[in-house]
Amino acid sequence: MIKIRLLRHRRITSSSFRRNNYCFIKNISIQDCVRRMVTLIVATTIDPASIGPASALLAMPGWHPGPSIQDTPSFVNQDVRLLKHDSSIVRKDHLDTHWEETTGEKVDEVIFLSKHTAASNRPALTVHPIGVPHLTEGDQLPVGGKPAWAAPPNPRIGPWFRLLKSIADSQNLTPEFEVTLEATHHGPVTNAPTMFVEIGSTEEYWKRQDAAQAIALLVWEGLGLGGGDAVGDWSRSGNQQKILLGIGGGHYVPRHMDIVRKDGVWVGHLLAGYSLPMEDPGPSKAQANLEVGGTWKQAIRVAFDTTRAAFPQGEVVAHLDNKSFKGWQRNAIVGFLAEQNIKVGKPSDFY
Repeated sequence: MIKIRLLRHRRITSSSFRRNNYCFIKNISIQDCVRRMVTLIVATTIDPASIGPASALLAMPGWHPGPSIQDTPSFVNQDVRLLKHDSSIVRKDHLDTHWEETTGEKVDEVIFLSKHTAASNRPALTVHPIGVPHLTEGDQLPVGGKPAWAAPPNPRIGPWFRLLKSIADSQNLTPEFEVTLEATHHGPVTNAPTMFVEIGSTEEYWKRQDAAQAIALLVWEGLGLGGGDAVGDWSRSGNQQKILLGIGGGHYVPRHMDIVRKDGVWVGHLLAGYSLPMEDPGPSKAQANLEVGGTWKQAIRVAFDTTRAAFPQGEVVAHLDNKSFKGWQRNAIVGFLAEQNIKVGKPSDFY
């Protein structure tokens, strides 16, 4: 009767009811359920490079069924939650918010498992942050996201890139598979720190079980599910370290990646040249204090702000791929970074 009287004096939403019911079934106090911080892993059944690693991960010990989110089944292992939906991986937005509304658990980070495509068709294992910070209202969104948006980059990106290389080497996947970072691109929209882990680049490789096992092992070891220490936990890093914000270069950000290969380097957003649209000022480009149009300033500001949010107490430092810019582009970017009080570092500053 006490519970009934309390409920009558309180506005009950469908999400709070589902959360409370789930906690009751699992014998978890509402207070503990609300406070719990979890990692959300997302896979889609329509992508073999997504469901393959997810299935390999679920075959490992400790998993049991969790709550359904919008008819999407989930699985639970310690503080890790795995969702399997049947939609486009880059277009199903706000999964972290939906999880929180349903269960009351706070999503600390999101990790998507996905395929990678490339014109080269080269087999690859990739890790990257997400966002389309250079786009504006009215622009098309062919691969999800929303204008002027980027998710906070998952702090694990750098450490997991190095761990993935170690696993791929030990599983004899290299040199057949290239292990690489990618620049910030595509959706879906999330609020929590996010990363994609991908297998590329054709259906033959998306279905490779050895590649799926490597990604599953990356998640298993990286999150400490096997009992070891988790890899890339910023909260345990001591904070107050430098974080690389990559500006410029191609999609596979080779000059930024050369730095991130070194142990101990943290990385945030990586803006390739295509995410830095700059309007050619023509003959006036030799002028000092030149005003260069385009959405490149917006992209840098969004990338910096979300990287800083993902690394509390860290120092976000820009690293420029200088050779990828023309002189007037480089001067404009360096000038803008100075105006915004964003430091520019050289490779040795991050070691």
